Amino acid sequence: MSRLRQSVSAACAVALVCGLLLAPARGQVKMPRLDFKERTLQNGLRVLSAADHSSPTVSIQVWYHVGSKDDPEGRSGFAHLFEHMMFKSTKNMRSEMMDRLTEDVGGDNNAYTADDVTVYYENIPSNYLETLIWAEADRMGSLNVDEPNFKSEREVVKEEFRTRILAPPYGKLNYYIQQKSFARHPYRRPGIGSIEELDASSLTDVQNFHSTFYRPDNATLVVVGDFDQAQLDAWVDKYFDRVAKPPAPLPRVTVKEPPRTGEMRDVEFVANVPLPAVAFTYLVPPKSDPDNDALRVADVILSGGESSRLYHSLVYEQQLAVQANTSADLREDVSLFDFFVILASDKKPEDAERALLAEIKKMQDVPVSAAELEKAKNQLVTGQLHERETNAGKAGALGDAAVLLGDPNRVNTDLEHLSKVTAADVQRVMKKYMTDQNRLVLYYLPESMRTKPAGSPTGTTKGGK
Repeated sequence: MSRLRQSVSAACAVALVCGLLLAPARGQVKMPRLDFKERTLQNGLRVLSAADHSSPTVSIQVWYHVGSKDDPEGRSGFAHLFEHMMFKSTKNMRSEMMDRLTEDVGGDNNAYTADDVTVYYENIPSNYLETLIWAEADRMGSLNVDEPNFKSEREVVKEEFRTRILAPPYGKLNYYIQQKSFARHPYRRPGIGSIEELDASSLTDVQNFHSTFYRPDNATLVVVGDFDQAQLDAWVDKYFDRVAKPPAPLPRVTVKEPPRTGEMRDVEFVANVPLPAVAFTYLVPPKSDPDNDALRVADVILSGGESSRLYHSLVYEQQLAVQANTSADLREDVSLFDFFVILASDKKPEDAERALLAEIKKMQDVPVSAAELEKAKNQLVTGQLHERETNAGKAGALGDAAVLLGDPNRVNTDLEHLSKVTAADVQRVMKKYMTDQNRLVLYYLPESMRTKPAGSPTGTTKGGK
């Protein structure tokens, strides 16, 4: 594309986005509607599809309704382990054949594990759609869950733990946030798992997990892109109908996290940490709850870029921190709203804690400005518009709405709800959830800051590791 055409296209994109983003004040925001078809096979497989012939490509996603919260007690990391094992051999495919079926024709494939779901996806030229429908059905129904595949992928997951959690200075921080934030709910088990629990697992454990959760009535197939609907339906029937539905009922997590009744505090000392960090977590409602629109807006106002409140106050003005972020970590069950600060050199964790509390109080005491509100909603809307520019983004949004929000049509309605968030809504959720009783405070400190308590022969402080 020539530079002139790029400029024209960019200008058109800006005009389109601005037109959509200015509309909230007039109550006229409309996300381009995603016209999808929904049906369920006899074996329980849910199928969602949306045709888009703008490019000769297609995105295929299989959402298994199993995540780290479903890991067996004492066997954390099983959902993550299967994210890897599903790329091994099946009855009809050798190991890593999914890579050949996608990458060798100019496409790509991957997977991810979350707290509530494990998702596998391929983006390919549309003339290979039948091949990948066959391949996804084949690994759903005939994966080789054997000793060689189990042991090889267990070592891969263990090495990932060392690389992502143990090696980086702040790798353990998110691990501790997850672990410390929940008293009873299985969300307390970090999704990446535990080396010790993976080592203790057996092939029988893994086979039982697979047969329990990797089944058609626990999966949602999403296909978006260039296809003929009748032809797609025929291929889905041909290859997925043969996958049997197990007779045993699907187990579901029924544990409810109790409300917090007082502030909780914890200190962790880690050897390879250059600067202290402070984290807050607050329990907030499930992802499907209406309050989460206002919480997402609050998240952006607090830490959405260098003009955000936390960056401007803690990093720029007070120079207390080198990094200050929040996260609306929304899940199917109880969710978290996190605050995370890495301190500047020679600054005290107590000072960062006071500064965070002060910023929270400001949002509780005084409504955010109209400019802040509009900017935050614009950022969120823009993100969703960019997501819908690709088949993969549309498929991801449709799968998320269907599996985690419980209604696929929310892919077409949630933007309107977001656009109606007011300054009063933001102030209300900040008051409702960011309370002293609902707060966990975690200090994540260099080992060098550990002090020897009076009379202690070991030199350790309570809570340190």
